[in-house]
Amino acid sequence: MKAAVLQLNAQGMSSTKLYNYIRIASKKGVKVLLLGEYVLNPFFKELEHMSISMIKEQALHQIKILKDLTYTYNIFIIAPLIIVKKEKVYKCIAKFAPSSTSYYNQQILINYPHWNEEKFFANEIKQIQSPMIFKVDGFKFAVMNGFELHFDELFAKLRSKNIDCLLVPSVATFDSYERWKALITTRAFTHNIYVLRANRIGEYQDKEFLWKFYGDSILASPNGELLAHLGNTEELMIVDMSHTDVVRARRTWGFKEAINKRIEKKD
Repeated sequence: MKAAVLQLNAQGMSSTKLYNYIRIASKKGVKVLLLGEYVLNPFFKELEHMSISMIKEQALHQIKILKDLTYTYNIFIIAPLIIVKKEKVYKCIAKFAPSSTSYYNQQILINYPHWNEEKFFANEIKQIQSPMIFKVDGFKFAVMNGFELHFDELFAKLRSKNIDCLLVPSVATFDSYERWKALITTRAFTHNIYVLRANRIGEYQDKEFLWKFYGDSILASPNGELLAHLGNTEELMIVDMSHTDVVRARRTWGFKEAINKRIEKKD
């Protein structure tokens, strides 16, 4: 499976770079392309000061562009979006496929005093559900927001799904590179899956902080190895992944088999 990460700053209403990079990716045989958080929309701290009508206008514009791109280039595009429904603002991840579009509302949002998405967005707080799952040419993907990567409960929902790759769009900042690298490679190893993470680049300055989004988009292997990563500039990273390597890692380490033996069987 050939996939790609497009590491960008916030693009606003512009679509030039998206068209250029996706055309390149398509020519190189990429089937699935992943974008980071707050690339198609302004950063969260900026959204707090925008009108709902402006947020809605931008979302509809980006959705139209991405539907056109996925149809034109026959490529799956995984893109975090801020959308508006009935005058309420939601944070989601959209899967744009050549013949359909699906949305996954983020289930667990950051709720820290300096960065409180849970308070701002209308995403429902409810019992944990399975993340979005889809197949491309027999290769199975799941999609999870970067913050959700911290929570075991979401991975429990994937235990029986036999996914090959977890796609993780993120917006990591504040010199958290080493912590994120450790989290990503550990999740890849303990679940014997690929983890492909897209992190945005650029800066945002408010009254208290300079938010530096450092990139470092990553591919981790089912054995917990760091296979590829980007720097802190605008780049397209194309990667190859193998279902055979996923199966081999699971057989080698036997983590899933050990748990399956101990799961209580229902009558």
